[in-house]
Order: sequence, then C-alpha cells, then structure tokens
Amino acid sequence: MPVGRRAAPVPLEDRILDAGLRCIARWGISKTTLDDLARQAGCSRATLYRAFPGGREAVLRALVAREVERLVAAVRARMDAAVCLEECLVGGIHEAATRVADHDALQFVLAYEPDLALPHMAFAALDRVLAAAAAVAAPALARWLGDDAGRAAGWVCRLMASYLTCPSDEVDLTDEASVRRLTGRFLLPALARPVPAGGPSDHPTEPAPSGPRARGER
Repeated sequence: MPVGRRAAPVPLEDRILDAGLRCIARWGISKTTLDDLARQAGCSRATLYRAFPGGREAVLRALVAREVERLVAAVRARMDAAVCLEECLVGGIHEAATRVADHDALQFVLAYEPDLALPHMAFAALDRVLAAAAAVAAPALARWLGDDAGRAAGWVCRLMASYLTCPSDEVDLTDEASVRRLTGRFLLPALARPVPAGGPSDHPTEPAPSGPRARGER
C-alpha cells in the first residue's frame, strides 16, 4: 500500500456480517444475540436494524448467503484455472474441502449445534445442496467431459459429501496430495472415455470438442 494512503473502510453490512462470523465461532448460533452482533460490529442496535431491518435473523440469512457465495467463487476460480481434468478435479475438491474445514463458524455449528445443520444435510435437503454444488462444478468439467459433465459433477460432489461427513483414515480432502492420489486412482479412470479411432479426441487431458464436428454434423 502506498505511503499515506489509508485502507478503504469496511462497509457497515460487511462489518456486521464479519461480527456474526466471530460470534458464531465463539458462542454458536443459538447463543448469539442482537446485542452481541452490534457490540462486535461496533455499532448500535438501531444502526444494525437500519442495515438489516429483520434484525438477527436477517443478519444470519445474509451471512449464510455471503459465505456460500464466497465458497462458490473460490471453487469456480480454482477449477476454471485448471489446464487439465486432473487439475480441475483436484483443485475443486481441495479448495472446497479446505474452506469448509477452515470455516470456524461452520465447524462450531457442526460440532456443538448439529441439530441446526443436520436438517440441511439429509434426504431431500441434501439432494438440493448436492445439485447446487454440481451446478457449480459442471461448467468447468464440461471442457473435458462434454455432455457427461453434469452427471460427473453430481457423482464427485456425492463422493465429497461422503468423505466430509464420514472421514476416512485413508483420504484427507484437505491434503492436496491425498486428493491427487484419490483422483488418479479412482476418479480419472472412472471418468476417462476411449478416443474413437480417427475421430475427435475426447481424452480427459484435452478439452472436449464442440460445434457441428463434435456432434457428427457435416
């Protein structure tokens, strides 16, 4: 930062949401009050209500939306930067798992308030979460898997959910080397498709063809 230039002030809404993260990581959702949020954000209750007219519940909804948006943006950036299918898978899985594991507020809720998290991690609710996660990953995978990208993304997301909810001594999704071994041994062989003799390449390390030639049109 140039000498004499001050950092831009944090917008009030972000200051309140950041305060929410600190409160939840320390006390959990149930014990975090409106006064706690205002005190941590360094503002009055009236100011907080002006920023979030719904009060505490509005802050919590906005906080969840912001954190999900941040996670999605980070995973997309990592996958979009990949130059081959292996890097795309490894990068996306590792980025998502690491951010979830390092999220102090989320980990507190999972550990001490599971009744608040479990309804979003079972049955139809989990299906919706996995479908949303697959929709994030599919466009990046489509560069190598074409029309199979959606199904592949759904499978990989379910595999991730399994390891995150039921940890294994053999696989650590927050360890990039462990993710690379998993990808090389199981994911890539399952996703790879043979290259047709004399036809367009569909090898997993090369982008999938597109346009009329890819569909066999003349």
